[in-house]
Amino acid sequence: MARIKAQTLKGFRDFLPEDMAIRQKVIDTLREVFESYGYEPLETPSLEYAETLLDKYGEEGDKMVYTFKDKGGRDVGLIYDLTVPASKVLALYSQKINLPFKRYQIQRIWRAEKPQKGRYREVLQCDVDSFGTSSPLADAEIVAIIYDCLKKLNFEKFIIRINSRQVLFKLMSDLGIKQKDKQLSILRTIDKLDKIDPAKVKNELKQKGLTSEKIAKLLSLIKSSQPDSNLKQLFNYLNWFGVDEKFYQFDPTLVRGLDYYTGPVFETHVEKPKIGSITGGGRFDKLIATLGGPNIPGTGTTIGLDRICDVIKEQNLWPEVSPTPTKVLVTIFSPEYLEKSIEITNKLRGSNINTELYLDPEVRLDKQLKYANKKNIPFVIIVGPEEIKKKVITLRDMKAKLQRQLTFKQLLALPTLPTLEVG
Repeated sequence: MARIKAQTLKGFRDFLPEDMAIRQKVIDTLREVFESYGYEPLETPSLEYAETLLDKYGEEGDKMVYTFKDKGGRDVGLIYDLTVPASKVLALYSQKINLPFKRYQIQRIWRAEKPQKGRYREVLQCDVDSFGTSSPLADAEIVAIIYDCLKKLNFEKFIIRINSRQVLFKLMSDLGIKQKDKQLSILRTIDKLDKIDPAKVKNELKQKGLTSEKIAKLLSLIKSSQPDSNLKQLFNYLNWFGVDEKFYQFDPTLVRGLDYYTGPVFETHVEKPKIGSITGGGRFDKLIATLGGPNIPGTGTTIGLDRICDVIKEQNLWPEVSPTPTKVLVTIFSPEYLEKSIEITNKLRGSNINTELYLDPEVRLDKQLKYANKKNIPFVIIVGPEEIKKKVITLRDMKAKLQRQLTFKQLLALPTLPTLEVG
């Protein structure tokens, strides 16, 4: 067999334990917030019929969907987001699902885009959506969830930008741009205002048939527009939810690039690092109907786990997070004491304490202690001839470099091991 060069595909990543510790804590925190608001878990296939995915995101979004023919010759695609698959579920099971339906979904999605900082081809998305009501209260609850998630993740500087597609559609109609397809095409270009040179945006609008005068008028009207009555009600609800006003703002230039948005849209940014939006979403009242289902409105957001983890690492927001779940390492003093070490390991695990057994009885004790230090395992248990004679174990605090002898019953009666003082 020929030797190959080990490598990871561009735009994809391997996550080592130190990365996974942060990712898992973020997932656990998000899930806790989602469920505190009454949202239920949902899971859908990673592969869908291509027709389910395409013509939902817009021309540029469709280009980034991985599509191919499967072994049966069917046109299929890897999911690009979680909103369309969840909407498909509502279209398929609307008779079984009670409305309003609140769901969260944590799954991988794939996008065939150019990799760069904060942009990857494989992403773990964390979505939270509610279906069945067009009330701005539902939109406000999504924004409140975003706020609670980021606060619980120790984010102190972020801003949730909020706008409405309805405000933007009205502006274009007032300018005589009334055709829906053209409105959506123009919005996809305007969405690039904060991403590329404004001159390139204007040039693209010219290519779409707008005169220089109309472009100037449109951009001027967008920048000076005000919240409509629906957005004003949303902001009022945010106040009632207790969302601090300094963490959100009306931004008339916010568009969101996907075609399926129909109402309020929201996006979250941090000051550092410059990584793009860390959350993004909005209202999509017609998506389920386009998938062959009933006319069920929906609203929600993606919490960008990958970017959030990048921010946490770069800003060192969680210096205390350890890559190992192990709380205790049980050492093997010598091969003749292996059975006793295994017995203690089993008892600790039976008491719901994450316990690792060193797996080489021939390795010297000092090397086992160095192993515990390298893995940041906080406690080590030693069972040698002295301990056997006294019917005790030695518990060593690796950080404090203190230890004491105690019976196993005394060990289990102590406070939780991660905070135990053994000196």
